[in-house]
Amino acid sequence: MKQLAQLIHQDMAPAYGVTEPGAIAYACALARAQVPQVESIWLGVNSGIYKNAFTCAIPGTEEEGCAWAAALGALGGDAEKGLAALENLSEDVHAHAQALLEQGAVTVEMCRLAPEIFIEARVEGGGHRGVARLENTHTGLTYLEKDGVVLKNDPPSPQQQDPCQEICGYTLKELCQYVRQTPLEEFLFLEDALAMNQALLQAGEQENKLPLTRALAGNRESILDEMTYLACGAIEARVRGASAPAMSLTGSGSHGILATMPLLGAAQKENASREDLLRALALSCLVTIYIKEYSGRLSALCGCALAGGTGTACGLVLLFGGSDEQIALAVQNMAASLTGMICHGGNQGCALKARAGVQCAWDMSRLALQSLAVDSRHSILGQTPEKTMQNMGRIACPGMTHTEETILEILSEK
Repeated sequence: MKQLAQLIHQDMAPAYGVTEPGAIAYACALARAQVPQVESIWLGVNSGIYKNAFTCAIPGTEEEGCAWAAALGALGGDAEKGLAALENLSEDVHAHAQALLEQGAVTVEMCRLAPEIFIEARVEGGGHRGVARLENTHTGLTYLEKDGVVLKNDPPSPQQQDPCQEICGYTLKELCQYVRQTPLEEFLFLEDALAMNQALLQAGEQENKLPLTRALAGNRESILDEMTYLACGAIEARVRGASAPAMSLTGSGSHGILATMPLLGAAQKENASREDLLRALALSCLVTIYIKEYSGRLSALCGCALAGGTGTACGLVLLFGGSDEQIALAVQNMAASLTGMICHGGNQGCALKARAGVQCAWDMSRLALQSLAVDSRHSILGQTPEKTMQNMGRIACPGMTHTEETILEILSEK
């Protein structure tokens, strides 16, 4: 597999429910494996994890939030499944988790204001204690302890801290050329991502979890309606706790959905070839990853709409026969229009933000295909598309650090 295709493939992972509750459950399951029983749980997380899991639904239950994810992960999570640790929980686990919460035996603290992922779980029971720590990625186990004995202490290396860093050495034009010229078989794994996200959408349909999407997409006659239904539907199913995983990108199921599902909708409506769709998907994923390398994996900026939406805009231009120069114009247009949408956690509003991202991607790609774009002398736009994407990231981090603080203050008042 060629280098950039391998980068996308390694970055993708199934996530059962929203990624942050999944990561919390994974950490707690790892800590739980070090003790004979669970009597108390302490969870410390960074601001992005805390915010994103604050009122996020947990699949297969009617529950939501950090404490429930911690309790369920410790009592019934399967650490071997990573971000899908909470699949197939029994009713007994749910009842035990509820009892722990009612006893006040689960403590959650937001212990650092930072975009870098940090989760530490401490589980105690039967006179024993287990500790597990995840850093920089949702499954990046760096520390494991049992009764004071350190089993693993592996602080993240620069590559672990930034697993997709190498993409920053490419220009957008080089990404476009790579996607156009690479043998198609290098991108076939993207069909698995589509299949998983389609199955999530179907689960949402069957479990009646798509009220917002059905209202937004109407009769699904237009290309935009179809793009909206597939993308927003999968995201709404996810945040409402549908019992199926999403294929995540840059550590987020919503990013993975918004970088892929709108393009599937457009391709289906236009009867585009399998090859054209796969190449558009590859470009969308690469652009999404590029932007997230500068904004951070978790921040106060809505990366789903902005990064995933920009990836989709570029993919749409490629899908409809646009040039590399027109793809660059799509980046400029997205940055000029959508930058600044905040992220206030994984919740039902994500479906509405996804709609804004899909709508914007469609409109901005239409402009780009006519070679129309906001001039680079305006606003945060750079002289190159790479500089523009870097500037988009700077708005998130460090630019919106105080915004993150304010969002957390509001959440703490609830």
